[in-house]
Amino acid sequence: MALPQKQTEPSSSIDGCLNKEYLQTLTLVERLHRQLLDVVKNELDRTKSNEINSVQALLLFNIGDEKMTAGELRSRGYYLGSNVSYNLKKLVKAEYLSHEPSATDRRAVHVCLTEKGQQVRQVVQALFERQLRSLEPVAHIGDDDLQSLNGALLRLERYWSDHIRFQL
Repeated sequence: MALPQKQTEPSSSIDGCLNKEYLQTLTLVERLHRQLLDVVKNELDRTKSNEINSVQALLLFNIGDEKMTAGELRSRGYYLGSNVSYNLKKLVKAEYLSHEPSATDRRAVHVCLTEKGQQVRQVVQALFERQLRSLEPVAHIGDDDLQSLNGALLRLERYWSDHIRFQL
């Protein structure tokens, strides 16, 4: 029995241009995420904050001044499940985070940044502020561009979430 051939041409019901744009979007989303991690890693290296990796630095940045559980970080969409727990344990051990048991749920542990964690957060914050100042003059990306991009990405995220939730 022959295996079905992989379809290389879009079906007649799908616009070829839309197909090309969608596939490019998928590639760009993945590539941009990796580049963001590289940009953060370069900044950590430049500032001699290279004891942790870029994923961990972004985790510290996203926790900010709050106390959170791993579940809250996952539910806010910052990280995948197993990745969060592993990185939180590493950051607690390296004293970037402190942790305490939840008063309401004995299974949950709240984490918050230590002074060492706040320093890394400030490095990432300074990087993003520096990039923001040069975004329009260098990359010609303004507020309207970001609003349009964010709107489209949020709709794509909702579509993918619905795809998973409703098994479309």
